[in-house]
Amino acid sequence: MIIGVPKEIKSNENRVALVPGGAEGLVQAGHSVLIEAGAGVGSGFDDDAYAAVGASIVNGAPEVWERADMIMKVKEPIEPEWPRLRRDQVVFTYFHFAASEPLTRAVMESGCIAVAYETVQLSNGELPLLTPMSEVAGRMAVQEGAKYLEKFFGGRGLLVGGVPGVEPATVVVLGGGIVGMNAARMAAGLGARVVILDVSLHRLRYLADVMPANVVPLFSNRVNILKQIAKADIVIGAVLLPGAKAPHLIRREDLKHMQPGSVIVDVAVDQGGCVETIRATTHDDPIYVVDGVIHYAVANMPGAVSRTSTLALTNATSPYAIKLANHGWKEACRADPALALGLNVVNGNVTYPGVAEAFGLPCTSLDTVL
Repeated sequence: MIIGVPKEIKSNENRVALVPGGAEGLVQAGHSVLIEAGAGVGSGFDDDAYAAVGASIVNGAPEVWERADMIMKVKEPIEPEWPRLRRDQVVFTYFHFAASEPLTRAVMESGCIAVAYETVQLSNGELPLLTPMSEVAGRMAVQEGAKYLEKFFGGRGLLVGGVPGVEPATVVVLGGGIVGMNAARMAAGLGARVVILDVSLHRLRYLADVMPANVVPLFSNRVNILKQIAKADIVIGAVLLPGAKAPHLIRREDLKHMQPGSVIVDVAVDQGGCVETIRATTHDDPIYVVDGVIHYAVANMPGAVSRTSTLALTNATSPYAIKLANHGWKEACRADPALALGLNVVNGNVTYPGVAEAFGLPCTSLDTVL
């Protein structure tokens, strides 16, 4: 198989879908790897590093897309890339379809095979290809929230951990999954007062066991959310319904209960966001203010720490990429139920229920396409 890795073109996206070690594994398995010139530079991997392990360096994205049987990316194809998608080509990347109907319909019209990192799911519910970026995003959310809490950016002018004699900031985390747990742990480590909300009592019991004493696990309902955001200096949206649109836990009218200069960091923006007033922003223009509350919603947060993110991501994706390359998408998915759940759109048919539900589209069963 020919595997192509184009350079990411989303704003300030410095990650790359394959490190030289991953390219070497594919080459040793008998496959050809095409790397667009400069694709790895933002993560600290130059073209020579790829060439040294047997990959071919290609000048320009068009040739990569035209020649490759499988495209590996980090972020979803953005509009300039949609015409390059073609029928029966496997595209292996983060798609987050439920957040974008235009993307979903473009991929349907192309006829390609869309395998989404974020919905590959093990039998125990773990999302192995989403986890590493969730870990990064959760930790970064506190870092970014702390920055924009500074008065220079319009924040309340608070130091997250406070100092002796001065109380710390209050950080409220909506969702106790991987993002939420990492955010809570990071905020607690800085000395904040932390509340983490979730609807699963089983998860709350686990968090109570593993979190430090300055983290309070709390059941998530409307009353508790309103009570906690009224006291919050930073609110982190960490809600995830795999493959589906995130619910709005904070409504527009709720902002009036929040403190002026407080900060919302909505990591769920990739799935539409869990705050009604959220819209995706970029690293170039990361924040905006609604009703005195700072909103941070960069949809590719881990791109700012590209080397860490790339290494963490490719550690997880490379084994699945080798399966797809060695056996073809259909046989690989038949053999691996977790990978099969990564199939979101196949030859124009939506195969993931959360995506179909988001836009009122028919859903084709995996048994039919496999």
